[in-house]
Amino acid sequence: MPIRPATDADLPAITAIFNAVIATSTAIYADDPFTLDDRRAWFVQRRDAGYPVLVAEDGEGVAGLASFGDFRPWPGFRHTVEHSVHVRADARGRGLGSALVGALFDPARRLGKHVMIAGIDAANAGSIRMHERLGFQRGAVLREVGRKFGRWLDLEFLQKTLDAPGSPR
Repeated sequence: MPIRPATDADLPAITAIFNAVIATSTAIYADDPFTLDDRRAWFVQRRDAGYPVLVAEDGEGVAGLASFGDFRPWPGFRHTVEHSVHVRADARGRGLGSALVGALFDPARRLGKHVMIAGIDAANAGSIRMHERLGFQRGAVLREVGRKFGRWLDLEFLQKTLDAPGSPR
């Protein structure tokens, strides 16, 4: 599937993917669906920061998306980003998530990023395995830091060193 930069025209499909994930899983620790205006503001914020928002397309339209943003707002974290990846339910299991995450590595390196973080619900073994196959290493588990569907959720952080050209050691 082709992967390309997202455009404004993709925002309804991106919003639909996010909202399906919110409604059916613990991949996003949110209870309420996003509005198109929410996703538009998020998209503009990423674009203005010079960060990519990528989409993959299939015959049905946008099948998945991936992006990254600042890990934390403090200057000492400026070489670290945290990514997100979400795939439409009927497009899962075909390697699209791996392809989308992998497509983020070069843009992050070009921006001088040294580490990419993945924050994953600790019960999501499939996503953790996918990230490990991409070279992410387990870092820490934060116990019961989220709550959704009436239960406490553990958040696992994985990280990948990108070895960005020109990034300080």
